Amino acid sequence: MFRDVQTKVPDTMSDQKQPNFLWICTDQQRFDTIRALGNSHIHTPNLDRLVESGVTMEQAYCQNPVCTPSRASFLTGRYPRAVGVTRNGNDHFPDDEVLVPGILADHGYVCGLIGKLHLSSADGRTEVLPKNHGYDFVRWSHGPRDGWGDDNAYQAWLRSKGVAWEDLYKGRAGGIPAEHHQTTWCAEEAMGFIDANCDRPWLLSINIFDPHHPFDPPAEYKAKYPAKDMPLPKWREGELDRKPPIQRKDYEEGGQSGLGPACSALSDLDMQDYVSDYYAMIELIDVQLGRMIDHLEKRGLRDDTVIIFHSDHGEMLGDHGLILKGGHFYQELVHVPLILSCPARIRSDVKSPALTELVDIAPTILELAQVPVPYRMQGRSIAGLLRGQVDPGAHRSSVYCEYYDSLPAAHHGTYATMYFDGRYKVTVFHGQDVGELYDLKADPDEFENLWDIPDCRDLRNELVLRSFDRSIRTVEPVEIVGNF
Repeated sequence: MFRDVQTKVPDTMSDQKQPNFLWICTDQQRFDTIRALGNSHIHTPNLDRLVESGVTMEQAYCQNPVCTPSRASFLTGRYPRAVGVTRNGNDHFPDDEVLVPGILADHGYVCGLIGKLHLSSADGRTEVLPKNHGYDFVRWSHGPRDGWGDDNAYQAWLRSKGVAWEDLYKGRAGGIPAEHHQTTWCAEEAMGFIDANCDRPWLLSINIFDPHHPFDPPAEYKAKYPAKDMPLPKWREGELDRKPPIQRKDYEEGGQSGLGPACSALSDLDMQDYVSDYYAMIELIDVQLGRMIDHLEKRGLRDDTVIIFHSDHGEMLGDHGLILKGGHFYQELVHVPLILSCPARIRSDVKSPALTELVDIAPTILELAQVPVPYRMQGRSIAGLLRGQVDPGAHRSSVYCEYYDSLPAAHHGTYATMYFDGRYKVTVFHGQDVGELYDLKADPDEFENLWDIPDCRDLRNELVLRSFDRSIRTVEPVEIVGNF
């Protein structure tokens, strides 16, 4: 089930100095966007390097398919509803919640933030950092476009170079030149932070805005992916007839209530062109990741730095007639990449099929840093799996994801929860007479909704009960009893 070329790692890290953490989170990147993980259309040599030099969690899932609640979850190690942050657009982040950097800062770490945070609303305003954030170094940029003045550190960087984003951006036809792209800026800032903090352990959280919309790859990257050569979206005529109404609405009106185009009106080539943009943005991310890895090696820090790469959630990209994100729980939206690499400290070239949640990242970082994990933290550390101390094929028996009116402007009034046990996925739309049930062993592309099939009624009822049990375990008190 997994490939394991064992690199000798210590049984304990107690005799080692605390590691650094280069924590990279992209925005809206699907799992199936890395060449080493099976995508032959994309060029990602540096992500492939991470896969070969680390542990890839092949079944990692976000806890909400929307930015703010997902980020609130993995930055605290707690489920969105436990944190009290369940939607984009909240006015503030709770004062009693503590971010992972806040904990590490209390144990001697210097912590930095580059790029997006999005734990509270940043629509036309500078985001207020949480009370217990722990960041000593902040280069905040919610997104590439202006609207925040000098508080948008990326825009200030452009102005220091004598250029303006509005003059550079040529729409989807030309994007932003690579040398002036926000992804490039993130890497530049990261290397500066590393150079300035070599005398103490550090955590640097880099939140790259891409491959989030509006799609803006540099023209030279876009040219590497001719639309006609891109894969077509997953689509079966009539498949939406037995699926929740919000999917038909997005198909006919556009993703996120028209923020994205209506797939019903797009040709195959139009959709392939979106895939081209998306892959081009990811290749630029890959190039800048390579620069950061090379910089760590140049400074002699690679063996002392745990690199974590993941995304907050995925992107529909035309699959099932949908684009962007929302109250949907397809694999394209909830299944995300998660790679951890530090050859001197954790295993290399391991692809683990274990079910994992992004909420598990926080306690994993703390355990690797030899810092006690707070009782309130609900995630489960995978540090033992990374070190080879436990079976890399098992971690959780199920994963859980929620959507509580998370994008009210798009799917107002939609409350849903998802439960997935590695084969069966059930989504309950609370207060509605609709739902989704898929057998991913028989139907890996999730075309056939079994929710209303009479022969599947007993299975549906059992999974709904399990889903209810999982949802109860996501609120206080957080003590976990049983294998959930």
